[in-house]
Amino acid sequence: MGASILGRAKDKGIFNYSVYQLRDFSQDKYRSVDDVAYGGGGGMVLKVDCLVSALEHIQSQIGSEKSRVIYFSPAGRTLNQNTLDNYLTASSEAHLILVCGHYEGADQRFIDSWVDDEISLGDFVLTGGELPALAFADSLCRHLDGTLKEKESHQNESFSLSLKGKRLLEYPHYTRPAEFRGHKVPEVLLSGDHQKISEWRLKEALNRTQTRRPDLLD
Repeated sequence: MGASILGRAKDKGIFNYSVYQLRDFSQDKYRSVDDVAYGGGGGMVLKVDCLVSALEHIQSQIGSEKSRVIYFSPAGRTLNQNTLDNYLTASSEAHLILVCGHYEGADQRFIDSWVDDEISLGDFVLTGGELPALAFADSLCRHLDGTLKEKESHQNESFSLSLKGKRLLEYPHYTRPAEFRGHKVPEVLLSGDHQKISEWRLKEALNRTQTRRPDLLD
């Protein structure tokens, strides 16, 4: 988050973030933040008292401003562009607090009573919620005005293109040279005819979506 495009956006004040260490809010001298699960089973569970202590500290720093708590786990709803679009609106009105699951996850009492949204990257399991949280933050921040030099950079990419309200995958891209080892760039892209280029791109986006992600067109 502090490097490259997002790093420059942060330096310009387009967005800001803070990282908190859960162990700093441990309730014992060992700085433990997890314990064995009631009922048995393998793995450890993040403790509700530590999580709530951390959350209340963060909210005290925010003050009276609104905040939304997002917890990342495989059991959450799958992240997609619609979800991100909704948060792009919400992020202008509220702070987003991203909670990363670990081990067997968080005590369900924390999720039930203090979490506003539970999000997953997909139908697979990672060692922790840090990567999903980073993916969420990266995708969200790159859509903020001023992060990317050209607004079209994200307006015409996958899941931002649409046809009759259906999101499409992005069309193929080509650059110089115009021919490489017998592989040529489609002639229409060299024509300079912007209308034909737009039509070609929409057709290719639709074909790609029908082939790879037909579920988007349902």
